[in-house]
Parts: sequence; structure tokens; C-alpha cells
Amino acid sequence: MSASTPFALLANASSLPWAEVPEWPVDEFVRAAANELARGARLCAWFGVPEAGATRLVAVLAFDADNTLATARSRPFTGGYHSLTPAHPQAHLFEREVWEQHGLTPEGHPWLKPVRRTAGDAPTNGDFFRVDGCEIHEVAVGPVHAGIIEPGHFRFQCAGEEVLHLEIALGYQHRGVEEALAGGPHRATLSQMETVAGDATIAHATAHATIMEALAGTEAPLRAQWLRAIALELERLANHTGDLGALANDVAFLPTSSACGKIRGDFLNLTALICGNRFGRGLVRPGGGRHDLEAERAARLTRQLQVALADTEQAVAWLWDAASVRSRFEDVGTVFPSQAAEIGLVGLAARACGLVRDVRYDHPAGWHRFAQASVVVWPSGDVFARARVRSLEIQRSGAFLLDQLASPPDGELYQEPTAPAPDTLAVSLVEGWRGEVCHVALTDAVGRFRRYKIVDPSFHNWTGLALALRGAAISDFPICNKSFNLSYCGFDL
Repeated sequence: MSASTPFALLANASSLPWAEVPEWPVDEFVRAAANELARGARLCAWFGVPEAGATRLVAVLAFDADNTLATARSRPFTGGYHSLTPAHPQAHLFEREVWEQHGLTPEGHPWLKPVRRTAGDAPTNGDFFRVDGCEIHEVAVGPVHAGIIEPGHFRFQCAGEEVLHLEIALGYQHRGVEEALAGGPHRATLSQMETVAGDATIAHATAHATIMEALAGTEAPLRAQWLRAIALELERLANHTGDLGALANDVAFLPTSSACGKIRGDFLNLTALICGNRFGRGLVRPGGGRHDLEAERAARLTRQLQVALADTEQAVAWLWDAASVRSRFEDVGTVFPSQAAEIGLVGLAARACGLVRDVRYDHPAGWHRFAQASVVVWPSGDVFARARVRSLEIQRSGAFLLDQLASPPDGELYQEPTAPAPDTLAVSLVEGWRGEVCHVALTDAVGRFRRYKIVDPSFHNWTGLALALRGAAISDFPICNKSFNLSYCGFDL
């Protein structure tokens, strides 16, 4: 990172006055962003802020090696700007989203089409990329699926069984979460945050609580930060275990499938032991939390956690001992490290490509400033790697939890936060179980939300699934899809 960067630097879970965010004419702003991305920065958020009949662009970049974030904004403008995407593919969906929401055209964008809305009379999101050839055929899957899952459309271009190209169209739910947050926080804001992606309730609730604390210039008490870290790792354990069971089911390996389905429930019940809800709703609040973990319940949680971890170890050992499983996982759905870096993969999908990307390590905030989790990486980028990273993270999260439960901090759990500062920008990153959850809030002159931007890790990673299918057999789609296990609702904001 250049010391003369035109971006304002800040730490994770912090804020700065809006007036101190550097402002540039849009061409200079885009050029500066491109320069920083070329030097290794990563795009966390790219969004528009309406102002007086025009729109500002705002960028939030991460310099992972320096544990630093950076932000800047353009002057208000209308019309178009030079697209980042041809040189920096990680901006692809961000620029389409800004065009869809604000009408700002990224000139030179290679595939400009809606992200979440329909285009004219099209039944999905617009025209699809097509491969021509006398033996090419097209397979359309969804948005209605055979299972009880959310809607998404997958359009395959195939030569026989080989997938030449997969295009993914989402946005069928039209949830309007970000629009509903404007003018907040409202009475419903916390519930909305907890349901951005229901299986990542703790991650999104923690990001929002941290945003509110940063806007108020305060921190949650240490015991509350500790309890948030406990809940976040329990959320990781439940989802990783469930995913390993689902992957086992997709290759008809029933011992691990049935065992992990049950153990996932055991981990969810541990979260319920803390707060009464299996997904952690009601646990995290700005200023701290609503539910403490006294010594007796902490001891009970430890005992049940040890049993669940031992059961998981056995179930996962069955999986890795089966040659049939390894043969189905290895060299299937590969995303190469260079591709992962180009498109901005985050979370376990990035770490399965050998990239060291983990907010707990790169941008520690809250309790992770004092007890960093170790980063698990695997280099092969295939289904096996994504499953292997999950199993290793289960071990690391289990060890982290047992260590933390053995020596809890004392102190209060909640401290009433002051009102959010006016005309202030705040950024919070949290390493959810899928990857980086990014929340950015901008307040108005009275401290209400002028703009609230949410970037779920799935927004970065759906393109990774599309790349994983290139050259693969279309029959491998189920295990490739499950190996990413991305969120439809987290994308359909």
C-alpha cells in the first residue's frame, strides 16, 4: 500500500466524519481505486449514495497485509464512468448493482445486466450468455427447485456432459432490506439484521452492533465481546458440520450424512442454551448483549460441546477414510488461486484456494484482538479442499471455544450506547462462517441512516461457483454447489 494513497485509512470497526472521506471527481476517483486494486487492495464495498438528484460512488478497500481499511468517495454525478471490471473482475457485480440501483453506467463493462431485477419482459434477469455450436445445448435449472430452498436460476451451456459456461441469476426475492434500513435505526432494524441471512444471524448482528458502537464512539464491554466470539464460533461449527453432512449425502455416503445432520442440531442447541434461540436471535445488541453465560450453564455448555466435537471427529473420519468419497471430491469443481484473487473470493472458498483471507486474522476486532483464531488454508481449490477446510476449521473452532470457556472475562455485559454521531461513516467486517460480512453505515445530519450498505460473502462468491463448473460434468453441479453453500437471501437484499 502506498503511503500517498488518496484514500482515507481506518481500522475495522471504526468510523470517521463524512467530511474527512476524500472526495474526487469521478474519473480521478475510479482511477485511484484502480491503482489501489492493482497494488493488491481488495474491494469490500462499492455503492452509491444519492445526493441532490445525482449520486456519489463510495469505495471501501481492504489492505489485508497491513490490517487496514481505506475509503474514498466521488463527487456527485450522473451518467457514466469508466468501468473497473475489465481490469479488476472483482468489481463486476458491484458495478452492475450500482447501475441497477442508481443508473450510473460503468462504460466498458463486459456484461452489464440487472443483478436483482427483471429486464423488460424477461422472466429472469435479462439475456443470458450463449455458446454457439451444432453440438452445444443449454440446460436451465430453477428458479423453482426440487428441494425446500430459496429461488435461484442456473443457466448451463454444455457440450455433451461438459459445462462450458454457467451463468447464475438471483434476485427473485426482491427483499428490499437496504431500502428499509434508510432513516433508521428503527424498531425493526435489529430483526432485519438478524434475518439478512438466517444461518449467519450472529455474524450480521455482530457487524451491525459494531457499526452502532463505532458511530457512537464506544465499545461493547469485554464480556459481551467474548460472548459474541463464542456465539460466532458455534454458528461456524453448526454450519460447517451440516455442510459436511450434506456433501456426504450428495455422494451417497450415508454414515457421515446422517451423523452430521444430528450433530448440527447439537451445535445449534448450544447456541439456544446461551440465549434461548438456536440461531442466536436476541443475543447480540448494540452496546453488548441481552443474555449472559453464568458459570453453571458455561460448564454445561462445555460438557455438551466436548461430546459434539468428539462425535463430529468420528463422523468426519468416516468421510475421509472412504476412498469413494475422496475420488468424488478430488479434482472436481476447481477454482485456481489466480481466479480466486481476481474475482475477490472471501472466506472458506478463498482459503480453499490457498489464499489467507480471514477477518479474524487480517482485520481483528472485538474479542479477536485478544484471541485470534488460526487461519486454515488448503491449496487445491476443489470440492475436496472446501470440505477439508471445513473439517479443519471445526477442529480449530472447537479448540478456540474450549479455551475461551475455560477462562471467561469478568465484568458487565451491556452498556447503553450513546446516539450515533451525525454525518459519519462507519465500517465493520466480521468473519462469518461463509466469509467476510461487511456493513457500512453513513449517517445524516441528525444521526439517522442516510445509507446502509450490506455485503454478504455470497455476493463475492457466487462467481466462484460459476468458475468451478467450467470444464466439469454437469452431474457434478450438486456437490460443487453444496461445497460453496452460498446464500440466496444474503444476496437478494
